[in-house]
Amino acid sequence: MADALERSERYLDTAMTRSVAATLAARSALGGFDEPLEVGGRPAAETVEMLDELGSPGTVISNGPRYFGFVTGGSQPVAAAASLLATAWDQNGALPIMSPTVAAIDAVTVRWILGLLGLPSTATATFCGGASEANLIGMITARDEVLRRAGWDVPADGLIGAPMVTVITSEETHASMKKAVALAGLGRDRMMLVPTDDQGRMVATALPAIEGPAIVVLQAGNVNTGHSDPFREVIAAAHDAGAWVHVDGAFGLWAAAAPERARLVEGMEAADSWATDAHKWLNVPYDNALAIVADGDALGRSMRVDGAYLPSTSERSPMQLGLQMSQRARAIPVWAVLRTLGRQGVSDLIERNCSLASRFAQRLAEGGAEVLHDVCLNQVLVAFGDDETTSAVIDAVQADGTCWAGGTEWNGRRAMRISVSGHETTEADVDRSAAVMLGCWESLPG
Repeated sequence: MADALERSERYLDTAMTRSVAATLAARSALGGFDEPLEVGGRPAAETVEMLDELGSPGTVISNGPRYFGFVTGGSQPVAAAASLLATAWDQNGALPIMSPTVAAIDAVTVRWILGLLGLPSTATATFCGGASEANLIGMITARDEVLRRAGWDVPADGLIGAPMVTVITSEETHASMKKAVALAGLGRDRMMLVPTDDQGRMVATALPAIEGPAIVVLQAGNVNTGHSDPFREVIAAAHDAGAWVHVDGAFGLWAAAAPERARLVEGMEAADSWATDAHKWLNVPYDNALAIVADGDALGRSMRVDGAYLPSTSERSPMQLGLQMSQRARAIPVWAVLRTLGRQGVSDLIERNCSLASRFAQRLAEGGAEVLHDVCLNQVLVAFGDDETTSAVIDAVQADGTCWAGGTEWNGRRAMRISVSGHETTEADVDRSAAVMLGCWESLPG
């Protein structure tokens, strides 16, 4: 254990001086892991040494200040430390009786998050692996509830013969939402897609007539532009028609915790369920997210599990609120970050990242690149001419190693996608990275 701790500290101390992307040599060396499984095994110290010597160089420095891919924020030091202690505790957070400590921290953390996000204090939240799982929990609960209102009991009778449930969302809905709809048995190809504007927001006036059991899915923080759907108008119309409203807010929901950005998600608190990540903008280790449902009874009906050996309790029991029974104590690193940063610290983190994203856009535009949307949150889409050139710049930036940004498609064009999500990123990191991006563009042949 002491050796692993020392190696971990050395990794963190040296990571910032390395190429953000793993080098070709480091990736090639990973073949060393492909060895026969021996009958007798090997010494633990040797195993840890191999993991560090081969594995550490092959990692991507996604926890560093110049990684701008996939809305990935590096872990706060206190979150990493809390996770280490939680790993040593090795607690199963399924039931309060399994770990009084985990149960107490879980309940407090959920209360804090509901307050930070401006969600109803009466809502019920449960930790899970990621927003994909949180979206699935939301969709299952929504499906069961709208069918219960129609006189059908899904947990008891299944979906065969049930009334059809209509899912309405925008053309810009995230891939995880489509997966959740498919896994919930509602059919991704049956989703009704509402047109969006040039920033990726649902056009409220294009919402179709809603009849019968229905779920409307909205987005807080478009994965490309950061813009959110018009919550007030759409939620009011959906509720008037008896529909359930779910908000996919993997990172964008956290705008509610920053007073200067809260207007971007105004009205989302009136929805029926929400999904958000803690391992993105809150900067805790993977994997960590929350599914939140305004009606805790509805969540409980969908997620309930019974067993003769399972104690009956009126206490909050995470295994009765999500897909997993046995589960690690995900609330612990979140609690550690929130207690350490406080409300102001969380707000400052979000606002700083948003300001840095605007700085990125300004620097790149000054260098002649084309910013493809209004920068409102922490996302920046930029093109460097035609699609072929933009792709070449993305490849060159990733190969350079100073920073890392990925690619996407936006309104029929190839774009570099920059996500500013880490607590360590500074103005100097943005300026240095923008200069490298522009330099890669200038250095292309022709």
